[in-house]
Amino acid sequence: MLFDIDGAAAYCYTGGKAFDAGLPTVVFIHGAQNDHSVWALQSRYLAHHGYSVLAVDLPGHGRSKGAARRSVEKMADWLLAVLDAAGVTQAALVGHSMGSLIALEASHKAPARVGKLAMLGTTYPMKVSDALLNTARDNEQAAIDMVNIFSHSTMAQKPSCPGPGFSVMGGAQRLMQRMSAINPQQLFYTDFYACNAYANGEAAAAAVACPALFIFGSKDMMTPPRSAKLLTGAICHGKVVQVDAGHSLMSEQPDAVLDALTAFLR
Repeated sequence: MLFDIDGAAAYCYTGGKAFDAGLPTVVFIHGAQNDHSVWALQSRYLAHHGYSVLAVDLPGHGRSKGAARRSVEKMADWLLAVLDAAGVTQAALVGHSMGSLIALEASHKAPARVGKLAMLGTTYPMKVSDALLNTARDNEQAAIDMVNIFSHSTMAQKPSCPGPGFSVMGGAQRLMQRMSAINPQQLFYTDFYACNAYANGEAAAAAVACPALFIFGSKDMMTPPRSAKLLTGAICHGKVVQVDAGHSLMSEQPDAVLDALTAFLR
């Protein structure tokens, strides 16, 4: 599904079902150097079980055109413009990593528009080490390799993985490489810079009044659960769920993530 936002095409995956703004809407927001496909199982399931789904490609990512936004605040503004274009009055926002900050900031900018807030693989401040930030700027492929290793808890998925024979790490690496090919303008650095610079998280979290959910990977090295105490403390009514995964928890434990989301959205 395509919308025109600021003169550029904005793509949203609708889970294989026609979008209906009259149904409860769930908006999925991906993280750095990713696109809507990281939500493949979760978005498709919900679209076929009573929800309308918008799994966005952020500007400069995937099928969305235009320059990548350089701040979390500007990405949140873009997301709210997508809701306007889709005719959505209120939605549940589900964000992963950088996407969790976008969801949080959108809830702060327009609290009446956000009925529920789910944050996966999140932390605040979401500081990026100088070594990784500089590598993303100077050698994007090396940064992709580093993050791919840091984001997964195991080199090979268990035999019961929903996609037998599929390399979760290999798929994640190819997705990030594809984002570089689509947008060679230092996309990874732009995303990381936005995460690193975001400074409104504490105020935004303190203002959250809607139902909230945190899903953490117990083996996450990028955003360890212990690093999110500021957020979980500020949003003290939020439910916390841990799954046996690293930072890429939607692909490493797709069913566990889906179970947590469906229980929350009910």
